[in-house]
Amino acid sequence: MNQINFFSEDTDFELSHKEIISSWIIHTITTENHELSELNYIFCSDEYLLQINVDYLQHDYYTDVITFDNSEEESVIEGDIFISIDRISDYAQDQGIAFETELRRVIIHGVLHLVGYNDKTDDEQEEMTEKENAYLSLPQFQI
Repeated sequence: MNQINFFSEDTDFELSHKEIISSWIIHTITTENHELSELNYIFCSDEYLLQINVDYLQHDYYTDVITFDNSEEESVIEGDIFISIDRISDYAQDQGIAFETELRRVIIHGVLHLVGYNDKTDDEQEEMTEKENAYLSLPQFQI
């Protein structure tokens, strides 16, 4: 199948540069020795993602990203990544960084979860941030 889909739910957000971002995501997946089957990005509001967090993870709090791994094979990527545009916007503003920069970090963060990285411990968070920074800095995928 080998496809990446972008959807919006409860927001009018529309992703720019879909082709470049898709190529970047595929590059990340293959660099991490995985194969892409299908990946869905769902950009949504805080309230939409909060409801998913409550319904599926029993977590009653706002978050920027939730990743669901739907793959039945270890090295094949098939999943859904929900991203709150509200959280991205607020965090970018609070940190004084560009919205697009934070959005791309969260886009690749979800992929890194699907290829096997976690962020529960300090060491895992450090490794995740290093990976995010490495993929964000690739010159051929700069927008």
